Amino acid sequence: MRILLAEDDPQLGDGLMVGLRQEGYAVDWVKDGATADLALKTEAYDLLVLDLGLPRQTGMEVLAALRARGQTLPVLILTARDATSDKVQGLDAGADDYLVKPVDLYELAARVRALARRAAGRAQPVLEVGDLALDPAARQVRLAGAPIELSARELALLQLLMENAGRVMTRAQLEASLYGWRDEPDSNALEVHIHNLRKKLGAERIKTLRGIGYTMPK
Repeated sequence: MRILLAEDDPQLGDGLMVGLRQEGYAVDWVKDGATADLALKTEAYDLLVLDLGLPRQTGMEVLAALRARGQTLPVLILTARDATSDKVQGLDAGADDYLVKPVDLYELAARVRALARRAAGRAQPVLEVGDLALDPAARQVRLAGAPIELSARELALLQLLMENAGRVMTRAQLEASLYGWRDEPDSNALEVHIHNLRKKLGAERIKTLRGIGYTMPK
């Protein structure tokens, strides 16, 4: 899952980026609204964490432009503005959640997971495909009840495939969700992760459609 973090406070932004990356997310961090707006126009994101008090273009302006373009990605406003009127305005403008600073990283991560579930049309916190189960909150995978050890990137890739079980995911789609600006994956990194998942879960779990991409059968 790829997140755009728009936060102008250097210390807070760095802490949030590190914390979210430790949760397994690919995170791009921008420090002003104009850069956030450009990134949203040109890159594919799964979620936006948005401060309202951004320079060059306010968070509300970024949100308004995003929704005017018809982009439906979830938006979590993260701001010091705690007045009820600010919360109402942000939610009515198209935000999906509103969190007041100072923020607890565990709560932020839980809200991100909840928004991701809602965007995927999924109510249950645990993903299940056949006898394979993945708990994003606990970062645990079980196959027929037995725990499976995965790296952070393998876990993120597996979650993408399970969330889209039965659909074909292209290489570009997978890489766009797995890697941020600061990541420099090798050209064959995706294939290596797919190979490792097949070794740990069984070769039949992930199908290759040559020249198209990968799919996990339901």
